[in-house]
Amino acid sequence: MLQPEPNVSRRKFITGSTSATAAVAAGSLVTNADLENIAADVNTNSGPSALRITDMRIAHTPRSMLMRLDTNQGVSGYGEIRYDASRTRGLMLKSRIIGMNPCNVAEIFRKIKKQGGFGCAGGGVSAIEVACWDLAGKAWNVPVWQMLGGKFRDRVRLYCDTTSRPTGETMGQHLKERMAAGWTFLKMDLRAGGSDEVTGRQGSTVGMYTRPAPDPTASHPTRRAMAGPAPGPNTQMIPMGADSPYGEHLFTSTFFTDKGLDWLADYCETVRSIVGYEIPIATDHYGHFPIETFIKFARRLDKYNLAWYEDVVPWFYPDQLRRLKDACTTPLCTGEDVYMADGFKELLEKQAISVIHPDLANMGGILETKKAIDLATQYGVASCIHNNNGPITLFACAHAAAAGEEFLACEYHQADVPNFLDRVKRTGKPNDPIFDRGYMVVPDAPGLGCDIQMDVLRASVVEGGFFEPTTQWDNEVDFDGHM
Repeated sequence: MLQPEPNVSRRKFITGSTSATAAVAAGSLVTNADLENIAADVNTNSGPSALRITDMRIAHTPRSMLMRLDTNQGVSGYGEIRYDASRTRGLMLKSRIIGMNPCNVAEIFRKIKKQGGFGCAGGGVSAIEVACWDLAGKAWNVPVWQMLGGKFRDRVRLYCDTTSRPTGETMGQHLKERMAAGWTFLKMDLRAGGSDEVTGRQGSTVGMYTRPAPDPTASHPTRRAMAGPAPGPNTQMIPMGADSPYGEHLFTSTFFTDKGLDWLADYCETVRSIVGYEIPIATDHYGHFPIETFIKFARRLDKYNLAWYEDVVPWFYPDQLRRLKDACTTPLCTGEDVYMADGFKELLEKQAISVIHPDLANMGGILETKKAIDLATQYGVASCIHNNNGPITLFACAHAAAAGEEFLACEYHQADVPNFLDRVKRTGKPNDPIFDRGYMVVPDAPGLGCDIQMDVLRASVVEGGFFEPTTQWDNEVDFDGHM
């Protein structure tokens, strides 16, 4: 035990110290208030026990519905509502959390988790959870991963997603550029017939599928074949449903033909001939075909040593996934629409998948994602994180991935979007890059460890204002009149 210097009396040592050090020196019980006084010596952000949420506001930017929680002590925390969800998912919960202490993340999550669900439905709950962790870390002056029990790794591997290209050659060359930029794990969208989500070009799919003719009297919803501005006269519209090779066709008797399988095999072989076999390449975006046709698909493509087939069957059909898993040698990956860690239990118990793939912005937030990673580890299943959201979610993913026991890679979906990460800087290290040779260095700064660049953010707002007041949501109640 350290002793005061000989020329400092015990009385002087006690009276010249904080109340907590005085209590320690006097042999008294240290209270929570004493511990907060210790924190106050090194942290000027806030007094954690008195911290209260006072407001919720939203800024809508491309691939980011940024949520800000304000407090009575001038500290703000940030989260993101899942990119394809409505801001209403978050704002409807505002009245339920105003006045609560964001440091009590578990209490807040218990109160609001019933308002979430799989897919987009979990977007609001997850954003609030992340923002509360950000606030708690800032209040206690520690990074989020420290509050999760510490970290297993200082760097989190990222995998770089790549949207569709019309030929194996164009995809292979683009992936080669990814490798030259330092990426060590890749993913490509794989669609028979080929589509280019950058230019909107669509290859022919004639003879690649067997499927029923569409009902000519029915009105079929459509979706755009490209991302970007509103569709112009030359933008191809792809019909959804039974007449679409890209829609939800698990129950529509849509099957790959040998021609379609030959095309896919040639595509993958061309990609591998360009990038080689040393780097992992995962695949996605073929759609949900009947299990029989996907068994044929998997057996044709297994030889290209792909990292995984993603979401080939909806996650809530574990028996079908197990049937496919037993029929092929490529790992199966799913889970981006699962809500909360328990949602993976049946998939893991039935050994239906080889890789879990939670989306933190829908999953319930940081802690549920960490729980899912640890749960998968118990079953000997690898963990990745799906992430097609903004920079704040990326930082949140780094904390969950660092704190999880075993972890493979986190998705980065925006490598083709210029200046996408300019909206954030590392706290205390604004000149340090966010990525390093295919990895993200885990932040050590308080909270999420990033600062919003407000000028850049404001310039990218697409609709709905820039953190405009949301007082219309202050008194939202449920059916029974409860907030």
